[in-house]
Amino acid sequence: MTLELPIRIGHGYDLHLLKKGRNLILGGVEIPFKLGLMGHSDADCLSHALADAILGAMSLPDIGYYFPDTEKENKDIDSKIILKKAIQEAGIRGYQIGNIDLTIVAEEPKLSPYVEKIKISLSQTTSIQKNRIGLKATTNEKIGAIGRKEGIAAFAVCTLVLQKIKLQFDPL
Repeated sequence: MTLELPIRIGHGYDLHLLKKGRNLILGGVEIPFKLGLMGHSDADCLSHALADAILGAMSLPDIGYYFPDTEKENKDIDSKIILKKAIQEAGIRGYQIGNIDLTIVAEEPKLSPYVEKIKISLSQTTSIQKNRIGLKATTNEKIGAIGRKEGIAAFAVCTLVLQKIKLQFDPL
């Protein structure tokens, strides 16, 4: 007999290069900036990191498994769809998000004016209260590719809470 864990913890990370001609989207919010993130989807590295944290907490494959960049229908896909799929996968298994803690690493643009707007967007996408979402923005202190303003990275940690007890009987 297997008893599901009451709480699961997941960690996610994503990084995208900055380039001209793209919109900068973080947590589902378009940030006014001269550059955007490069990727097959809308390249929202914050939503990607969170989706991977949710999937990881469930011991499931990462977002590339569900949304491969080899599929044309995934070109420029809204990352809210990716995030909702991760939440759906957790829900199928009886879990919902307990809380989220996020960090965006970027030299520019300065993101502090957008933190509240991003939290509201993520609250709406994840259907959890805004006060259960932590969000920080920091720099890389001019070190490495992010420090040279070549990209933006995001880290995510989330807890998933079991909503219903599932007992599974293992065959002998």
